[in-house]
Amino acid sequence: MSTTDPARTDLGFTDPDPRRGGPLDRLPAIVIPVVSVLLAFAIGGILIWLQGVNPFQAYYVLFSNALGTPEGLLRVMQKSTPLILTGLAVTVGLRAGLFNIGAQGQLLVAALGTAWAGYNFQLPLILHIPFALSFGMLCGAAWAAIAGALRAYRNVSEVITTIMLNSIAIALVDYLASEPFKEPDQPLTRTPEIASTAMLPSFGIIPSGFLIAILVAIIFGWFLTRTTQGFRFNTVGLNPSAARYAGISVKGTILLAMAVSGALAGMGGAIETMGVTGRFEPAFNAGLGFDGITIALLARANPIATIPAAILIGTLRSGAAALQFQTGIEPEVVDVILAITLLLVSAPIVARLLFRNRNIKQTQVTKGWGA
Repeated sequence: MSTTDPARTDLGFTDPDPRRGGPLDRLPAIVIPVVSVLLAFAIGGILIWLQGVNPFQAYYVLFSNALGTPEGLLRVMQKSTPLILTGLAVTVGLRAGLFNIGAQGQLLVAALGTAWAGYNFQLPLILHIPFALSFGMLCGAAWAAIAGALRAYRNVSEVITTIMLNSIAIALVDYLASEPFKEPDQPLTRTPEIASTAMLPSFGIIPSGFLIAILVAIIFGWFLTRTTQGFRFNTVGLNPSAARYAGISVKGTILLAMAVSGALAGMGGAIETMGVTGRFEPAFNAGLGFDGITIALLARANPIATIPAAILIGTLRSGAAALQFQTGIEPEVVDVILAITLLLVSAPIVARLLFRNRNIKQTQVTKGWGA
């Protein structure tokens, strides 16, 4: 009996069930991201050297400023929080066979919705925080569900629709933040400050949002490998035909997976509003959703692995400004490193997609449970 579809499974991600296979079977899932990061840092070091700066000194400045002080650690955790959640958003989609490119738009819509719920209502703290957070997640889920419905019921590629929805979301939130939701008598494009009862607290230098993000990642690591619904997500991602034969609603699962993915991205935007900016300002949320794609691929669609991947990128983002002030290097070198990392970590996936037709011809595959 075989239910494997090479067009779905040969993407280089880890087995959905970690109980299968031995350590050697999971070795590529660890080696490829590590080698990709090291190569990206090596290429970045060459670019730094060409600017007349010792790359080892530059990297020391970057990491020491990010991790060597309490203020630096706080910035790293603040930047890592939405990255963990957007990485999870893309991961959930990948496990269901979907490539959610729209985490940025979902995050923006949720961030604005959370700000509106934060300043427009006066509630006790014990109610206001979960209300604002849930409202933001609902906004993100609804925005992603548009692409999910088009994919499930009209077979429209979610890659295309989520990219288009990103552009619509950026234009929409800019308009809303500059017109109906704009802070009165303020030249900047931003909403009023949310109420203190909607702000997330911190425990020393540890933001509560960071703890929430780690907890959510652990929960989804369990959810995708130990629950019936997680099994449905993985089965639809591995082989929709086999899932349909087994009685799983493929359309409903696709729609739900996209909604859950959007809710996770929305949680990232909500926590950014409630724990960092205290209002919605479009410039402060730029790029968070797109970094989530890098994190999900770097983590090989493993929810738990999104935590170290997001912390790494959060560290680079946090220490980038110090590069310019202390070494004269433009902080965009961090963008180059991340872009190279994304290229290297996704190259095996692209190669498999390019050659999957050849594999299909060479491999006899059955589609049913009883074959």
